Amino acid sequence: MEVRLTPDAAQDLFGSALSPDRGFAQTLDASDALAGLRDRFELPCREGVDLIYLAGNSLGPLPTESRHAVEREVQRWASLGVDGWFENPLPWYEIDERFLAPLARVVGAEPREVAVMNGLTVNLHLMLASFYRPSGRRRRILIERPCFPSDRFVVETHLRWHGLDPASAILEVGPHDDGGPTDEADIEAALEGAGDEIALVLLGGVNFLTGQLLDLHRIATAARECGAVVGFDLAHATGNVPLRLHDWEVDFAAWCNYKYVNGGPGAPGGIFIHERHATDSRLGRLGGWWGNDPATRFRMQLDPDFAPRADAAGWQLSCPPILAMAPLGPALALFEEAGMDRLRAKSLRLTAYLEWLLAGSLGEGGEIVTPRDSERRGAQLSLRLPGRARRVHGSLQRAGVIGDYRQPDFLRLAPAPLFNTFEEMWRAAEATRIAVREAS
Repeated sequence: MEVRLTPDAAQDLFGSALSPDRGFAQTLDASDALAGLRDRFELPCREGVDLIYLAGNSLGPLPTESRHAVEREVQRWASLGVDGWFENPLPWYEIDERFLAPLARVVGAEPREVAVMNGLTVNLHLMLASFYRPSGRRRRILIERPCFPSDRFVVETHLRWHGLDPASAILEVGPHDDGGPTDEADIEAALEGAGDEIALVLLGGVNFLTGQLLDLHRIATAARECGAVVGFDLAHATGNVPLRLHDWEVDFAAWCNYKYVNGGPGAPGGIFIHERHATDSRLGRLGGWWGNDPATRFRMQLDPDFAPRADAAGWQLSCPPILAMAPLGPALALFEEAGMDRLRAKSLRLTAYLEWLLAGSLGEGGEIVTPRDSERRGAQLSLRLPGRARRVHGSLQRAGVIGDYRQPDFLRLAPAPLFNTFEEMWRAAEATRIAVREAS
């Protein structure tokens, strides 16, 4: 199912029924086929009252079953000790394998193209170790502006590792106005203009600051045409927007699983490596025993040479952190039940409704910098409130609306379809209007 919307998203979605009354929001909730999923979470609360949690783009809330999943692994540890690695049912030895099929469906991949491992930045370093191979004139890396700081650190340090100067080897493409969206045409123009110098493209699928969703298929096509490798940081895209990484022929991607996937604080991240690379055991990479062929992994000194698996899991290094991985099973089960298409459809409605309710209420100089076209954004609205964002954020926190503040003047609100409601959007908009008025 593909949903196409014009910039007047709320009018397109709700038509003449669209109303600012709270009763309209309650009617939307009553007819929401996904409403029951909210009961499967333990949402942050204050004095027994659920907060309006709009910070799932930073850390998703706790799926109730994830608590039980961790407790089960703790009990296995207590009762089995080291035998927990192989004792049925659900031996730890296979824990990461359980997640590959559902995770692949979330990102539009084949199971052999994904792996669960490490943190996001570690995985980006591993991806660049394999895919950034400067040669001749082709040495530069194209990134976006604004770029998530850790991604830039990865790029800078890899360039220095190769003896290159980041000041000349980084090519940045960003919005024409500070904080606005990036035009994919500018990325294409940069690739065309410096194509024979660009070795690698590394962009955020959904920008952390603005919430803009890039046209990843379009960018991947343009990168391949100029001869560059293309990879994406999908931290704010995985579990948020439908992805088709295999079909788009993306070379690699990496993401964390603690934001929209709700895998828990510091949850092991994920990688995607297209099968044309993942199945090539000759492709250079940094090795570790958990990426070794399982048939010889435990022969150790009897087979001492690294023989990587012929799939994305061949990029694994160390054995999986069992207690940290346990919450991923229940979290991914919610995506299996709901389906990314249905989640995206609700996400579009939640975000458009909140945007419509906020229209005209942000005060002088206030604006929503997230693209108005729903096809160009994820489940996020970024409000720019010059000189007031920190105070508005504080007022919202006290009112029980949990978003997040980003310097110097951004407030991010992320309506997540797995657990947020339309009535919460109404209440959040009311609280925002009051907070903006008090801060003016």
